[in-house]
This record gives sequence, structure tokens and C-alpha cells, in this order.
Amino acid sequence: MSATKVQVKPVPVAERKRPDWKWAGLGLLLAAAAIYAPFQLVPFHVFQLTMVLVYAVALLGLNLLVGHAGQISLGHGAFFAVGAYAAAILMDRWAVPYPLTLPAAAAVAFVLGLALGVPAMRLRGLYLALVTLAIAIFLVPLLKRFEELTGGSMGLTLAKPAPPAWSGLAEDQWLYFLTLAVAVAAFLLAASLLRSRVGRALHALRDNETAAEVMGVRLSFYKTLAFAWSAMFAGAAGCVYTWVIGFVSPDSFTVNLSITLLAGLVVGGLGSLSGPVLGGLFVMFVPSISQDVNDAAPGVIFGLLIIAVMYVAPTGLAGLAGRLIKKIPRKE
Repeated sequence: MSATKVQVKPVPVAERKRPDWKWAGLGLLLAAAAIYAPFQLVPFHVFQLTMVLVYAVALLGLNLLVGHAGQISLGHGAFFAVGAYAAAILMDRWAVPYPLTLPAAAAVAFVLGLALGVPAMRLRGLYLALVTLAIAIFLVPLLKRFEELTGGSMGLTLAKPAPPAWSGLAEDQWLYFLTLAVAVAAFLLAASLLRSRVGRALHALRDNETAAEVMGVRLSFYKTLAFAWSAMFAGAAGCVYTWVIGFVSPDSFTVNLSITLLAGLVVGGLGSLSGPVLGGLFVMFVPSISQDVNDAAPGVIFGLLIIAVMYVAPTGLAGLAGRLIKKIPRKE
């Protein structure tokens, strides 16, 4: 009997995935536009773009908590206010240089986020939402009570950071680039965090808490950490808000701010790094557009716009933009 030769065909090596130059090109285009914009826009529009970046940093923290860790929060505006007042008090009462107020405000908000994370370990869903909502509600009267420190209902008026002589920039341009630098650093930090073991644990926590616990994820630790990180980004955003506005008042940080931030994140896109930027645009421009359309009932217009956006883009504006970009034909 003759032996039969069996030819074994080598398994073809999978082709390496080619880089998607569409995203790289879009990123370079947006970076160039961000640098070029303040030199072409009038000061008011530069201010608006600056506030978009401020809200984007705040929403970045909320996205870590809601979009990546799966925890609900209706009190994010309270941490934003804590960061703003921490910077304002340091600058007004102790004449601390404004660059040093950024790490201080972020640290104060981080500690408060840890404190909130302790009861959050035992709560979920609507119960957790109610606790965070209560924090946003009682913060305003608390700020008004300590008048000697916070300025009470009158708030605190501060000098805005002046541009150095060597920069050749106007005040609005200097504040824009300061905010842009903070925003870029915040997004790089968040991206690095999400690629790490912490990010994988947060995603496991979001998808299924029971399965995450079986896999060895410490639920209490990562829930607390998620609140602390979220609060830290909000505190940093609040600090930059103080630089840009030059004024803080309790009435600027009502519960409506927390609700608007959450709505902006959902509209921008949960769980996406571009979602906070799109949400920042929403938070900045949609309320003013609603006011212009109907002075008597801006809330109705605001709500209708949210419904319309969610109908067109159920996964948020980031998901809609991603689908549109994928339809662009690739060059082989």
C-alpha cells in the first residue's frame, strides 16, 4: 500500500489592519481649526468657544461615571461649583496665583467625590440618582450661608488672568488657549485612564456588576474611584470657569446646571471621547437658541430639541458622526 501524501496548506497570515486615515485627517483638521479660530473670531465668539471647552471638561468627568462606569449622577453641577468656589476663594481671600488654583480645585473636588462614593457603593439606579440630586439641591443655600467666605448671594468678583506681554494675545485669546491646554490635558488623561486596567474594570462594572465581581473586580473600590475621578474633572472645569467668567455666584450652580450637563452628555454620546465636546456645544448654544426662539417658554423649545436629536441620533451626536464618517469611501 502506497503512502498517501497529505499536503498541508499554510494558514495565511491575517493582513495587518491599515490605519484609518479618515480619523487622523479629521483630528488634524480639528486641531488646526482650534488653534486658528481665536484669531479670526470676534471676542464674544471666542468666549463662547472657551465655554464649550469648559463644559467639555466637565462632561468628560461625567462621561467616566455615567458612560463608562454605568453609574447615574444628577449632582455633577455641585462638583463643578466646588471647583469654581475653591479657585475663587483661593484667589480672592489668599491671593493664590491662578495656575496653582487648578490642582487645588481638582484635589478638593476629588476628595468630595471620594466621600460621595462611599454611600454610592450601596446604592444604584434611582436611589443613587436621588442622593446625587439632593447634593445639587442643598449646595446653593449652603453657599449662601457662609457669606464671609463665599460672598453669599452676591458672590465673588475676581480679576481674570491677564495675558503675558510676550504672548501678544488679547485677554479673550489668552483665556481660550489656557482653557484649550487644560482640555487637551484632561482628554489625554481620560484616554490613558480608559486604556488602563481601571478603564477595563469600569467597563466590566457597567456591563454586569455580578460578572465583574466574579472576575475579581472590586466593585466598591471602582465605584468610589469613578465618583472621585468624575468629581476631579468637574472641579478642574469649575476652576477654569472662574478664570474665564471672573465671577462666581450660588445662582450660577443651581440644580438646572446638573440636569443640563446630563442632558448634554446623553445628546453628545455616552461612552465616547468625542461625546463631551459635542455635549459642550449643546450645553453652550442650545439654551440660548431656545431663549431666542421663544422668550416665554425656552424650556419647551429646549426639551423639543433634545427629543428631536435623540430621535435622529439615538446613540448621540458622536454615534451619528461616526456612522457618517464610516460611509466615506476609503482609498485602497
